[in-house]
Amino acid sequence: MSNIRSEFQAHLLNEQGIAKAKKIAQIFTTLLNEVEETSGKDGREMALVRTQLEQAAFFAKKAMAQRPENQIAPPPVEGT
Repeated sequence: MSNIRSEFQAHLLNEQGIAKAKKIAQIFTTLLNEVEETSGKDGREMALVRTQLEQAAFFAKKAMAQRPENQIAPPPVEGT
């Protein structure tokens, strides 16, 4: 099996990581709700706002998930 670069590995979150992922989602939800209340929900620009916030939330969660303290410890490798 080939080594997978860290940029492309899946990260299993521990309870702390799951809580942080939910907090990030809530922060972005609150932000989008506030922007929609101010600017309205319709139109091309708001579609772009939603898309960019989705992207930003994804990368915020990825950054958090890559931190070892938010991950489940990997199982021991057999034969070592």
